[in-house]
Amino acid sequence: MKRAEFILLGITAIWGSTFAVMKVGLESLPPFLFLAYRFGLASAIMLAIFRGRLVRMESLKPGLILGITLFFGHGFQIVGLEYTSPSNSAFITSLYVVFTPFVAYFLLHENVRRRDALSLVIALTGLYLISGATVQLNYGDALTVVSALSFAFQIVLVELFMGYDYLSLTFWQIFWNFIFSSMASLLLETPTIPTSPVAWGGILYLAVFATALTFTLQLRYQRFVPAYRAALIYSSEPIFASVVSFIALKEVLSPQGYAGAALIMTAIWSEIRKGSPGESPPKPL
Repeated sequence: MKRAEFILLGITAIWGSTFAVMKVGLESLPPFLFLAYRFGLASAIMLAIFRGRLVRMESLKPGLILGITLFFGHGFQIVGLEYTSPSNSAFITSLYVVFTPFVAYFLLHENVRRRDALSLVIALTGLYLISGATVQLNYGDALTVVSALSFAFQIVLVELFMGYDYLSLTFWQIFWNFIFSSMASLLLETPTIPTSPVAWGGILYLAVFATALTFTLQLRYQRFVPAYRAALIYSSEPIFASVVSFIALKEVLSPQGYAGAALIMTAIWSEIRKGSPGESPPKPL
């Protein structure tokens, strides 16, 4: 494995670990306040490192639009995580890969292929199994589906805004995520300052490693990896999430849950395989 691919795999492992970290963090902080601390600190770190290069006003408006989709993605995800397991959250969130072609059809008028429809059917079957094999999704899983759809919109919009400085766009969408999370917390929650070392540890880990560091490394090294190989590496995120959740939280899926997870991964890999080496891998920032 090349150095760049190894770094992307490390990034994916960190992203996979965030589901268990957020689950533990929610025991000490309400969800939107947790996001506000995470993205506020990450914004400050990126600004301290890159300084004036980030604050490009031409990227402000597209960054705002991306920030809205990122806020809905992370917001629905972390609220859903209060009512579902980290493994379920990770596998269901990864459905953004399957949703992306349909969002691209809606926004960019790109063609939807038969394989896209087949992947969606397989993924929905997997979702049915991982959610308990009931017609009605539990509340947490349903919110996480909305999160995956929001991330799919974010991915397509990133493609639409490719002409802008990518690093500046990344900063602005993280910054706006901080603003929207703070506003939601002020409206819906009681703002508090964390006193638990566990809560601060989770915030620092997510802000420093899972946001500022990983996004910076992704921007630097992904260009050296063929897009389809990067996509395959990123697709291992829910597997890392499941392993970390088992080690840290002793979480084990039911047999039908593992069957559902396998179907979701099958649908994701089917979508990845259809792409050409020149296409960008669908990974939300």
